[in-house]
Amino acid sequence: MVRKIRAKLVLQLRAEGLSGRAIAASQQMSRKSVTAVLDAADAAGVAWAEVAGQSEGEVYSRLFPGRGEHESVFAAPDWDLVHREMARAGVTLKLLHGEYTDSCTASRTPAMGYDRFCKTYQRHVLVTGAASRVGHKAGQTVEVDWSGPTMELIDPATGEVSKVYLFVACLPFSRYAFVWPTLDMKQDTWLRAHVAMFDAFGGSVPRIVPDNLKTGVVKHPREGEVVLNDAYREMAAHYSAAVLPGRVRHPKDKASVENTVAHVATWVIAALRKTTFTSLPELAAAIGDRIEAYNTEPFQKRPGSRMSVFAAEEQPLLKPLPQVAYEISRWVYGRTVARDGHVVWARNHYSVPFVHIGGKVDLRITDRVLEAYRGPERLTSHLLLPEGSAGNWRTNDADLPAGDRYQPWDADRVREWAGRIGPAAVTVVNRIFESVPIDEQGLDPALAVLRLSRRYSADRVEAASRLALAGRVRSPRYAHLKPILDTGQDQLAALGTPRPEPAEEGGYVRGADYYANGGAK
Repeated sequence: MVRKIRAKLVLQLRAEGLSGRAIAASQQMSRKSVTAVLDAADAAGVAWAEVAGQSEGEVYSRLFPGRGEHESVFAAPDWDLVHREMARAGVTLKLLHGEYTDSCTASRTPAMGYDRFCKTYQRHVLVTGAASRVGHKAGQTVEVDWSGPTMELIDPATGEVSKVYLFVACLPFSRYAFVWPTLDMKQDTWLRAHVAMFDAFGGSVPRIVPDNLKTGVVKHPREGEVVLNDAYREMAAHYSAAVLPGRVRHPKDKASVENTVAHVATWVIAALRKTTFTSLPELAAAIGDRIEAYNTEPFQKRPGSRMSVFAAEEQPLLKPLPQVAYEISRWVYGRTVARDGHVVWARNHYSVPFVHIGGKVDLRITDRVLEAYRGPERLTSHLLLPEGSAGNWRTNDADLPAGDRYQPWDADRVREWAGRIGPAAVTVVNRIFESVPIDEQGLDPALAVLRLSRRYSADRVEAASRLALAGRVRSPRYAHLKPILDTGQDQLAALGTPRPEPAEEGGYVRGADYYANGGAK
């Protein structure tokens, strides 16, 4: 159990002021496991400041040295039967857990503890059809979705029409609604909408119930665990929340937001259908006014309004927002680390610790930072190069081992290499650098010439350089030296073998000296 828990994350969240109960609820961890981590840290005198720079594996090994590698497997109760029994008078989870334990003992199968039994049942109630029969608690859940109907923006200059999508959120307890207009439904937009939602609420909740959208949910099998998008899970964790998607093709699992979407179609889309909007801020302001009117509309079947219930009963129970705003990120998987110890992103190069050369890493990219990961462990980070730049390098000294052979190439190192070949090679290299505006542009063509010495001897490259410099090309390059070496012309020149003269055609032609001497020989 505890082997699978992210012990470092537990210590970080405690350092941020979360209780053990809050950590367990936000990260879908059993309270027993969270308690085990916290107790182990207290017993060992380990504080967050001591392990902040360590990996998850290192922190876990420090807290639980010698812990086994295999997780215990518990017998799964019939949760539908448990839920039906809970509807009977006098039946409690404590009673049902005792009966479950007795049955496990009789069948000689391992039984889960009472805390895990209760937490697993709560999740079953939330994500199954049983959820419709369970009353919502204040400040616990938010349901989110995209509105099916859309709105429009019209460019006043061209008349071009742009589609506007509506992100809709609803707190089931108070039915308080939030709507945010966007120009697309991409992952970054999905995450930004959640950030705007929590800012509007003034706090966060432990559970986020979305639809099974590709921007948030990678896979939702009938059996097994739900696979979330990494960026979505990361965003939820920032707000100490857990993502619990509703079942596929079961809209009742998030009935509150489904009803709100229908109401938004009337209160917002239909109400503003005759108004022309030319900018997104203008439309957002109009939508905000309509949603405020919707939230303040009195309930028909109970006292108050969505706004009054939210302000009086639910908002005080929301979790405080993190002190640092969430930074939107996206993940790129399986990038190969090149032989030079860098990975390529957006045509630029970023260093990775040299031990990972030839391997694959995952990249997390924000608006400001690029980070490289191997599994859950962060390997390195860089400030992101400006958008539109290309061919630039970001190299951390800590990512490269000591030794000259790993130092980046520059003009001085290239000239030093050319000097070991010969003066003609130095002249070729110098002329290459003279032909470009900046030295960096000459590095690759100069190195291409010098690398010929790996296939041919330095003497031959030097001889080929002399021959190339004797020609009409002022700045010879690889394309000029390679044919000379391939045909062996450098070796003929070294032997002093004269070139054969072309056969004369059209008879003997007397030179200027002959006529200057009056034709005398």
